[in-house]
Amino acid sequence: MNKDILSIDVETYCDLDIKNVGAYKYCEHPSFEILLFAYAFNDEPVEVVDFAQGEDLPDSVLDALENPNIIKTAFNANFERNAISNDFALIECPPEQWQCTMIKALTLGLPGSLDMVGKALHFEENKQKMKEGKALIQYFCKPCKPTKANGGRTRNLPEHAPEKWEIFKKYNKQDVEVERTIRNKLNKYPIIENEQRLWELDQHINDRGVGVDLTLIEKAIECDSSYTERLTKEAIELTGLSNPNSPTQLKKWIGERVGHEVTSLTKDVVPTLIKETTDEKVKEILELRQLMAKTSIKKYETMQRARCKDGRVRGLLQFYGANRTGRWAGRLVQVQNLPQNHLPDLDNARNFIRNGQFDEVEFLFDSIPDTLSQLIRTAFIPKEGNRFIVADFSAIEARVIAWYAGEQWRLDVFNDNGDIYCASASKMFKVPVEKHGINGDLRPKGKIAELALGYGGSVGALASMDKKKDIPEEELPGLVRDWRNANPKITKFWWDVDKAAKKAITEKTTVNLQFGLKFIYAPGVLFIQLPSRRKLAYLRPKVEPHETFSGDKITYEGMEQTSKQWKRIDTYGPKLVENIVQATARDCLGITMMRVEEKDFHVVMHVHDELILDVLKEKGSVEEICNIFAEPIEWAPGLPLKADGYECNYYMKD
Repeated sequence: MNKDILSIDVETYCDLDIKNVGAYKYCEHPSFEILLFAYAFNDEPVEVVDFAQGEDLPDSVLDALENPNIIKTAFNANFERNAISNDFALIECPPEQWQCTMIKALTLGLPGSLDMVGKALHFEENKQKMKEGKALIQYFCKPCKPTKANGGRTRNLPEHAPEKWEIFKKYNKQDVEVERTIRNKLNKYPIIENEQRLWELDQHINDRGVGVDLTLIEKAIECDSSYTERLTKEAIELTGLSNPNSPTQLKKWIGERVGHEVTSLTKDVVPTLIKETTDEKVKEILELRQLMAKTSIKKYETMQRARCKDGRVRGLLQFYGANRTGRWAGRLVQVQNLPQNHLPDLDNARNFIRNGQFDEVEFLFDSIPDTLSQLIRTAFIPKEGNRFIVADFSAIEARVIAWYAGEQWRLDVFNDNGDIYCASASKMFKVPVEKHGINGDLRPKGKIAELALGYGGSVGALASMDKKKDIPEEELPGLVRDWRNANPKITKFWWDVDKAAKKAITEKTTVNLQFGLKFIYAPGVLFIQLPSRRKLAYLRPKVEPHETFSGDKITYEGMEQTSKQWKRIDTYGPKLVENIVQATARDCLGITMMRVEEKDFHVVMHVHDELILDVLKEKGSVEEICNIFAEPIEWAPGLPLKADGYECNYYMKD
């Protein structure tokens, strides 16, 4: 039986900028309020309730918000859930009663904004999001500058621009129309039950948030500020410039001293300039500039800004943020790219900063910027009386690709708890390789080859992975050849996938591969169905002639990661294999998250293939959590899973 659906869109006001603080802090702020509440039951006309002018929600809507048998939907439902539960103290918005149309769009390879989804689906102009919206949000939803003309007010109310307000109500109404049209259009591709459950869990994890150490954060910012001030003072004394941080002033000053124009001071150019110059002052100022460029405390500042009243930061993870694979993306603090920590005495460094002993840090550690950078992840802390248990899958992508391809020697290594980098080097160079023993010097080459070549990478991929340039350039082509020869089944899998995708598109058919992997053509979409039954979507796929190589290529419409533009993107077998493998690894993590939660362990954050659990001191163990990670998965028979873990009193990399 189909449940009734209530579509919702709210327009809100707050003194804070949601981009800076995130939805949770924004919605709990005392200045927050809902201005307009547009809604529609099923396919009934959209109604707008004007809270700003004293209107109230009808009882039918209030009842529906609390009725578990009525599904509430919105585009980016996380915001509506937050807004309603904060504005109506007695109404809870459990994710189990909600569905998110933005997630629906992302699962089909569409963009994550209402405006762009309408354009990508080629909606008619009058069925798209109204263009006036941005200006109206700027006018009514944010504070304004007091001026003589506006009578010194700091906020625009409906009575200050009645005509604009009427347009704003139309805009609010239109958002529900567009959201509902998108949902109805995409309903023929239902989200599988497991994915809906996983989104609900994701909402609980974001609602739960993670604790942060305010003392450490404040002291780190203070330390950075005094350090930068001192370096700036040194730079002023050295150069006589009013602002040595200005690239224009500094380039001119250096140019005059070295006798030629300096056009750039990027971090790639500065080392070359230091090497070339004989002028000691120029060398000194460039070294100072390098030190100043290293200080990045943006993540500390974000934690400070986004921290909720109870000391926790929420909304750090975006479900389906990477819509090629369905992996999560980071928000606000961007936990997916936290700097690593390798300080041998992390505890001391952390305590010195917390206690404001900045001179000791400078004396005992290499550099203040580097120390502050390495301490960022330690600002995440468990609840009082708890500790973090951190566990992550070992070499999950290497295991998944070996499993798909049936590369037996690799599966044997994993099943015997071997070291894949040693085994790979041994297979490539045909000699025994041990990590700290015989031919141990070949392991780094095995590691670089493993990380660079699994998805069709060649000499370029190896060169960019070899950060320290340990491998001579002339050896690179041989390494590629040796790795591929050692992994013939993986190499074959790339081209099996390439052929299957092309056949599905050109013949408008379904092609089956191993473990339930399917390439399904539906009108306007190529679906790759994974063993978990989740589908990856490639919109408006084509097979067309390659411009630079012989043969054909696959193209589809999607969001290009670097430019964030909606455009036609090229792909081919090895790239599709990368999507498939990473998506499957993500599904393994999803199942593990659910299993961990079912055993009453609480995930507060996850990064790539790692879960961070906030656990009572007397409860559970690393071994117990790692055993949950290693449990077999029904749809992946024979996939050898293993995890490593550790306990800590603040988040760190073991």
